[in-house]
Amino acid sequence: MVLLVLGLILFLGSHLIPTFPAAREGLITRFGLNGYKGVVTLPAFAGMILIVFGASALRGSPADAQLWTPPHWTKHLTFVLMFVSFVLLAAANFPSKIRDAVKHPMVAAIAVWALAHLLANGDLLSLLLFGSFLVYAVYDRLSVTARGVALKAPATGLGGDIKALVAGGILWAVTLFWLHAWAGAPLL
Repeated sequence: MVLLVLGLILFLGSHLIPTFPAAREGLITRFGLNGYKGVVTLPAFAGMILIVFGASALRGSPADAQLWTPPHWTKHLTFVLMFVSFVLLAAANFPSKIRDAVKHPMVAAIAVWALAHLLANGDLLSLLLFGSFLVYAVYDRLSVTARGVALKAPATGLGGDIKALVAGGILWAVTLFWLHAWAGAPLL
């Protein structure tokens, strides 16, 4: 559990730096833009590795207590929410009406992903992992709004929406039928 918590602190902590503009600018001044990117990227990468190893060690161990038993229907809802999450993730990369409506689709994708997994799982591992990401996503969304982060130019036409739906659908299907099982947690 220690590896998981340390990984979450490193990964999410490094992602919180941009939410503090003075700290971000201080790091850029001290290390330059590329150095700042390293200061953010290296702990995030180390955190991701620790999250993977920590979650693998905790999954199924006696320490991974079952805190509640989710109703069976939440698993079906999770499949739908994950489709939405993947479409939002894709929409962050294309000028689209979806991106324009959601404003910050990457952050929304993380929130939906985390919520979907919290609904379908009632163990300590899920609470720590997905709960942390959900809190981060809510905080980041509020921070982005408070900082007045500029949005990209509005989309014209529906091409970006079609791309987001197709790309999100492909990512969803690959994850559902292959990637999740490859990661040790088969869904079907």
